[in-house]
Amino acid sequence: MPTRVRELAEATPDTRDRYVDLLRVASLGTVVLGHWLMAAVTADGVGNLLAVVPELQLLTWALQIMPVFFFVGGFSHALSYRSLRRRQLPGAGVYAAFLRARLRRLLRPTMVFVGVWGAAALAIQLLGGGGGLTGAALRLVTQPLWFIGIYLAMVALTPPLLKLHERYGWGAFAALVGGAVAVDVLRFVYGVPFVEFLNFAFVWLAVHQLGFLRADGRLRLPSVLALTGLAGAAALVALGPYPLSMVGMPGEKVSNMAPPTLALLCHGLWLVGAVELLRGHGARFVARPRVWRTVVAANGVAMTAFLWHLTAMLGVYGALLALGVPLPAPASVAWWAHTPLRIAAAAVLTVGMVAAFRGFERPSPAPATPGSGPLAALGITLCLLGVLGLSTVGFGGLLEGRSAVLIAFRVTAPAAVAMTLAGWLLVERTGRGGRTA
Repeated sequence: MPTRVRELAEATPDTRDRYVDLLRVASLGTVVLGHWLMAAVTADGVGNLLAVVPELQLLTWALQIMPVFFFVGGFSHALSYRSLRRRQLPGAGVYAAFLRARLRRLLRPTMVFVGVWGAAALAIQLLGGGGGLTGAALRLVTQPLWFIGIYLAMVALTPPLLKLHERYGWGAFAALVGGAVAVDVLRFVYGVPFVEFLNFAFVWLAVHQLGFLRADGRLRLPSVLALTGLAGAAALVALGPYPLSMVGMPGEKVSNMAPPTLALLCHGLWLVGAVELLRGHGARFVARPRVWRTVVAANGVAMTAFLWHLTAMLGVYGALLALGVPLPAPASVAWWAHTPLRIAAAAVLTVGMVAAFRGFERPSPAPATPGSGPLAALGITLCLLGVLGLSTVGFGGLLEGRSAVLIAFRVTAPAAVAMTLAGWLLVERTGRGGRTA
């Protein structure tokens, strides 16, 4: 264990909720493992194991754990914003300082990832490549960026939503749930077009709002939350138009993920209730010095590993094809037998990429002077639109001007990269002595 990690672990105050840090690492680790398991790769491209073996879709009720990460985000954002609010005068750039404080370790590694893959995609296509597995990689590697886009929106909306929480408590959460219900009724009962995209906000922000409630010690009946969520999700899937899988499936008419549905919100409620029920056991586990040092080390590189894990997985498959190793049919006996070796190889390659890029995840010094709140809001808006657009369009077809629909408008990869870069520069600018809001 590096000396710096030991020092950070030993310097952790007793008041820190270490279980939250464990949940953050465990949720991202579960997502990475799930992606590695679900990839059904052949020489012609990348499919989904859950489409090959539909019975495995039930596993997504445990492995689709991203709601836990957003729940943990709400808890951390509430504490961070309140801390800044106590230390700075109201109106003196608290919003800008909060945005930069929360995004310093998120946007820098993201911009490096976008830059490296953008340059690689351009070079590949200039050399006449882009077919087969390479073409699939150019489309797929940016898909996890949707998570970063949603997370950016959560950070941006934390101050007003926290104010609503402090005034109405569970009422603010109930209003977001009501919005999600209304959206699905308008979508599935009345066929209102485009309304479903509002649930990107209502569903994920409701889960985020549960983190505020946890920060105030108001999640007192996690068993009720878990049972209500599980029963609700089961009923909606059994009786409604909702699919079994809690992740997106190729070719499906309705996805629980994109855009999110009420079934996914119920899934999030059951997961939050479940991890809260395990809180005592988890707190005792992470209190062990060796476990806590591991969590500290993992938290320091978690975003870098998340960004590059699909690159590592596709790199393993690419190496196998380049060496002439035949790939077994997905879900065959040989495929399952080789799975532990492929995952181990992807993990090793991910460690190498983390070693190469981890320096960009280290936080820069906090700004000494307040910045502009409106400028910060514009920056984060451009960032979230850019990364969401890039997650949708990918890097394939750069030279052909390939585009994809982002909610209501079409976006190309160069336009998405430009928005992300401009937004990031604005967020950075707000923390370096910009004019006071």
